[in-house]
Amino acid sequence: MASPLHWKKSLWILWGANFSVMCGMNLVLPFLPLYIGELGVQDLGEIVRWTGWIVAAQFITSFLTQPLWGAIADRRGRKIMLLRAGFGMAIVTALMGIVTSPWQLLSLRLLNGIFSGFISMAVSLQASVTPPEHSGKSLGTLQTGAIAGSLIGPLLGGLLAGFFGYSHVFFFTGGLMLCASIIVMIFIKEERKPPSKKKERQRTDWRLFRPLLPVFAASLITQIGMMSIEPIVTVYAKTLYTGSHLELFAGLIVAITGIANLFGAPSLGRLGDRIGQRKTLVIALSMAALAFIPQAFATSITMLLVGRFLLGLFIGGMIPSLNALVMKLAPTQIQGTAYGFNTSSLFLGNLIGPLIGSHLAAAYGFTSVFYVTMGILLLCAGFVYTNRSLDSHYHSKTA
Repeated sequence: MASPLHWKKSLWILWGANFSVMCGMNLVLPFLPLYIGELGVQDLGEIVRWTGWIVAAQFITSFLTQPLWGAIADRRGRKIMLLRAGFGMAIVTALMGIVTSPWQLLSLRLLNGIFSGFISMAVSLQASVTPPEHSGKSLGTLQTGAIAGSLIGPLLGGLLAGFFGYSHVFFFTGGLMLCASIIVMIFIKEERKPPSKKKERQRTDWRLFRPLLPVFAASLITQIGMMSIEPIVTVYAKTLYTGSHLELFAGLIVAITGIANLFGAPSLGRLGDRIGQRKTLVIALSMAALAFIPQAFATSITMLLVGRFLLGLFIGGMIPSLNALVMKLAPTQIQGTAYGFNTSSLFLGNLIGPLIGSHLAAAYGFTSVFYVTMGILLLCAGFVYTNRSLDSHYHSKTA
């Protein structure tokens, strides 16, 4: 069992690394359509289509490759997979600053998705050194690093692009990821026994994943529910607010959910350690669903902001609880693979959710997306509530 000092030291180092990587990944988002315009695409419709594909490209290859990297992590170690992701993404992201066509940018985004997995490997590594009784608090706190990075990244990216130009932001992002990887390489120690020759030749027993299938399904459904609203929320805000500084309020509506998440994730993580992750997940899903009511009936921008803040508080309990359940239900020898599959479920939700939301909004109006999202989250809460197997005991760290 790792000492308290060891897992706490690891937590804060990985928190900083997650912050740096997520900040870097989000630095380029504010000006990506403008950068595509500089690459020779002039028609607005074409710029929108290219932006959609270039953003989605990384999710597609990430979804396909995460289980593979997780399986290799189980055999070769989580730290080496963390460094593979960090150094790989640093180099590929820096190369995006010298492309001359949108096809080259799309290809590099696809390649970046193959290298990705830094956050999921950080979670897996932290879970492997954290005592089970502190898993919710530890993984909830770790998540706030990624959230803070995703909030600050777009703001910093917009400022850097304005001062130094688009290409230099890609170079800066690559450097940021490189620094995070070097810090992990130097300061994080992974204690693991080398597998015996006999164990290396053994095939994975896929029956071990059966108890995890409800977790993977819950991750998919949760992410579909959360991402379905993202494509329309800023457009919806424009129907409620016609005053000046609309861009500021649009940014605040997106950011306020993440800000609330910073408070909700560690708090609900600690609650999960006390009452169990399954119960915490049911509470978080149910309350997040109810947080869509003031958004659906909003008559002012203030009401929408309140609903988005409440939503952020309870989103904070979802992903850490799901990660803690993976830690509890997956035997040590397959934990890396299990986290890989869980991350793939989240990425698949990232792809499906916005498609559902945008099509519903186009066909039935904005409020239909809120009602459907509420239904999805309540369905997921019922699914988790009825799966008593998610209360299974912790697996031994030395199993």
